[in-house]
Amino acid sequence: MIVEREASLAEREQIIAEKEMQLAERDRLIAVRDAELYAKTLQIEHLKAQLAVLRRARFGRSSEKVDREIEQLELLLGEFEEGVAESEARSEQADDKKASPVRAKPRSHKPTGRKPLPAHLPREQITHAPQGGCPCCGGTVLRKINDVITEVLEYVPSTFKVVEHVRPTMSCRACETIVQAPLPSFPIERGRPGPGLLAHIAVSKFADCLPLHRQSEIYARQDVDIDRSTMAEWMGRTAALLDPLVEAIGQHVCAGTVLHADDTTVPVLEPGRGRTRTGRLWAVVRDERPFTGTAPPAAFYRYSPDRRGEHAAALLGSCRGFLHADGYAGFNALFADDPKTGQPRLMEVGCWAHARRKIYDVYEETASPLAKEALERIAELFAIEERINGRPPPERLAARQQDAVPLLNELKAFLEKALSQISGKSTLAKAIRYSLSRWTALTRYTTDGRLEMTNNAVERAIRPLVLARRNYLFAGSDAGGIRAAAFHTLIQSARMNGRDPEAYLRDVLARIADHPINRIGELLPWNWNPAT
Repeated sequence: MIVEREASLAEREQIIAEKEMQLAERDRLIAVRDAELYAKTLQIEHLKAQLAVLRRARFGRSSEKVDREIEQLELLLGEFEEGVAESEARSEQADDKKASPVRAKPRSHKPTGRKPLPAHLPREQITHAPQGGCPCCGGTVLRKINDVITEVLEYVPSTFKVVEHVRPTMSCRACETIVQAPLPSFPIERGRPGPGLLAHIAVSKFADCLPLHRQSEIYARQDVDIDRSTMAEWMGRTAALLDPLVEAIGQHVCAGTVLHADDTTVPVLEPGRGRTRTGRLWAVVRDERPFTGTAPPAAFYRYSPDRRGEHAAALLGSCRGFLHADGYAGFNALFADDPKTGQPRLMEVGCWAHARRKIYDVYEETASPLAKEALERIAELFAIEERINGRPPPERLAARQQDAVPLLNELKAFLEKALSQISGKSTLAKAIRYSLSRWTALTRYTTDGRLEMTNNAVERAIRPLVLARRNYLFAGSDAGGIRAAAFHTLIQSARMNGRDPEAYLRDVLARIADHPINRIGELLPWNWNPAT
């Protein structure tokens, strides 16, 4: 009976293994078809771009519409190509996890007929000599046969150089065994770009707002030909490589008890329709420096195709504590009582900068004396905050209870009286009602010394996104928005911790391929120590 049961179990396991193989084959075929469809889409869009260029060349520049179309198509192609590269990288990472720990044969992603790197660039050689003796017989005398040179295009600020990784091929005099040092890991396996070049391209695109096709034109001025599509593939693979680091920053931010959140619009291209739709980039900031907190500051960004409240819940649903926000209704579900505990998951903290801005806009338009007095009263509250900024929470709380609370009571009475003296349909009345309807949230900062009077921490984090929107005009796809959120997370968090984003990414990209995943925290901006 035991033998029969074991045989039955073995047959069952064999059937399961066969089914798993069939599913894997089906997934592979689907991936191949998806790739073919993607390639055809890219070809169509590329032909459209060529057609637009030819039309302009033939008929001359009659308007800026053609230029705008070319810009859109260039960006769209870049986003598509980044997406293909990122998908391939993630698929390869998944395959590597399933494979044996023995290093597999390197993959070849491109045809071997690549253009040689420019001969005029300076060369720097790094020799990787075999360590120790012959691994076969232990012999200590090795003779050199030849050098195997792998060229990597690297970027040095304001110039390019080619780094030649020289690996002498040695043979053992005792047993003739061939010995050669292994090739070091590169950010992109068998790729040409060094970590410094990848970091520069990423920072130029996401921090300095230079799209890839413009960077290609800049590099061409140094006689270095890097096609936009090539850089797009590099960025897609870099995004996949840095994904664990982005997730670690997100976990750190969401673990905070005092958070700031907001979102901003980003136009997103719709391929084939010739128009854009509105996506959203969300930002969540953890910054305890104003109340001398010990947690490192960081910003986490996330993209969504629309502004539905479910995206806010997905971003902040695991957070507990206080949330500074601007009154967006999508956050209301987060401020509701948790059915399990009967307490709100997050306590809303209003933003006086938003409330003041609405009154200030009315004053600029109408020079209303009531608006002017309201601004002067609010200015007294801001003066208190300036005085206690950077103090410990108990000192901040005591100052607010003593100085700010009486002023807030007087301000509320003034606003209520002013509202009874003006037309209910006036812009000033709307601005006053905005503040009075949110009074509990606006005054919550006086109940805890860790809270802020404004949501300016996240406003500063969103400012680079607004600048990028002006320069790009749009994002090429939803996938492009997701990659932008990832790179902004790394760049802004590095800035908040006093790190040079380019130097940080350069060093991280040089190390992360061989870095243990369970020690990813060592590469976070606030823990980062440049490799010697």
